[in-house]
Amino acid sequence: MQNNILNEKPNTTIATLNSSLSEILSNGEGIDETLALQMGTLSGSDIFSVLPLSNRLRRHFCGSEVVLCAITNAKSGRCPEDCAYCAQSISYDTGVKTFPLIDVAELATRVHDAAACDVANFSIVTSGTAVECAVEQEKIIEMLQKITEAGVAPCASLGFLDVATATRYHAAGLKHYHHNLETSRSFFKHICTTHDYDRAVATVKTAKAAGLYVCSGGIMGLGESWSQRVELAFTLRELKVDSIPLNFLVPVSGTPLADEPGLTPFQALLTIAMFRFVCPTVDIRICGGRQRTFGDFQSLIFAAGANGLMVGNYLTTSGRQWSGDQRLLADWRAFESDAAGE
Repeated sequence: MQNNILNEKPNTTIATLNSSLSEILSNGEGIDETLALQMGTLSGSDIFSVLPLSNRLRRHFCGSEVVLCAITNAKSGRCPEDCAYCAQSISYDTGVKTFPLIDVAELATRVHDAAACDVANFSIVTSGTAVECAVEQEKIIEMLQKITEAGVAPCASLGFLDVATATRYHAAGLKHYHHNLETSRSFFKHICTTHDYDRAVATVKTAKAAGLYVCSGGIMGLGESWSQRVELAFTLRELKVDSIPLNFLVPVSGTPLADEPGLTPFQALLTIAMFRFVCPTVDIRICGGRQRTFGDFQSLIFAAGANGLMVGNYLTTSGRQWSGDQRLLADWRAFESDAAGE
């Protein structure tokens, strides 16, 4: 639900964002928390005044190209964590398919298919708290080598990490590590009770200390307030993450959030814009839930400030057909070219 934090008039908020733009473009420092909270007072029609501003920040700091990434569900189900949105949690009866770590040959086939979709990064994703089995770790290292051979940057989302394991994966070719905080610290207790927030924060810090490019973001529309989205944005800024993946809730039958409505397209676009204004120099990637949340408004995610897109399937749900995303990207590139006068 949209949360009006302050009684600031929307046109005043937009004027303040506009006046802040030149300073942000000059020094790369995002807006303060007060202004980020004020963005939560904007109404639906105001988004068309915000988009030109967030789009300018995206183009200045990230360029006009949309970076594509893909993931594969390499180990599914039976996760001991009780995250309230997750189809793979052992706590809920969701009917999700479960399987152990896939074969290296199967991974090689999947990354080959993804490479045909022009992805720059391909991620191995496993369910569970962490990958601690030595045999599985060796298998993952083989997978990283297969991804590298396909000409794609290897990424992974393997749960909690210690320094030694992170360093070992990095030495084996891992480039990016993904570990979401999922939501703000103040809302986290409503989403997960089986681990604390600090453990997730520690993994982000560990991955950065090992020299990895770190992706960390969350899921929007879990029932959090606008101020809690702002809280997450500032936590990620403080952690100096390299990329912020923004997911949007896809309610799963059998989970506690099965009936959660999620965000409207306007709320989601404004959320992307807020993250761009708070973290202007960081890559912002739109991942799960974009079809359900944005529908026919998907091309506006780039104007809102996103410069990355996850293509292909997700973990337990199907993504958009590549042909549809090709049209989306072609239409956006044509718009960018016209806007730039090229």
